[in-house]
Amino acid sequence: MKILGIDPGMAIVGYGIINVKDDFIELEASGSIQTDKNLSDSKRLLEIYNDMATVVNKYKPDCASVEELFFFKNQKTVIPVAEARGVILTVLEKFNIPIFSYTPMEVKQVLTGYGRAEKKEVERMVKIALGTQDLPKLDDTVDAIAIAICHSRARI
Repeated sequence: MKILGIDPGMAIVGYGIINVKDDFIELEASGSIQTDKNLSDSKRLLEIYNDMATVVNKYKPDCASVEELFFFKNQKTVIPVAEARGVILTVLEKFNIPIFSYTPMEVKQVLTGYGRAEKKEVERMVKIALGTQDLPKLDDTVDAIAIAICHSRARI
């Protein structure tokens, strides 16, 4: 099964594509969609739409797991992130990709056994799951991979 994990955002959308066979997880690809803050929100959302459509078309995932908006400390960013998430869901729906959503707490619980785990603990569990010491530098990309791994374990 090929799972596309997505960490939505207006400035940065992280994504990771994993292949899962039995208990073996392989990272096929990962990256980010980064938009220019000097562009209008509508242009940034169109860029997210087009780039996410390219990712879906290129990798053809069986399903997608997308981080759900759960709690935001910064009220200023919640609406743009929600708009970006809506655009991402639209792309996935257009390509008939089954969508699953997980809160950050659920991802942490599945990966580490503790819903309030620190970012470093999640990164360590992603490394273990992938059998590597090397992860992408961008936190958003690592989070997207974690979301994909979460789905691979939660779907049982």
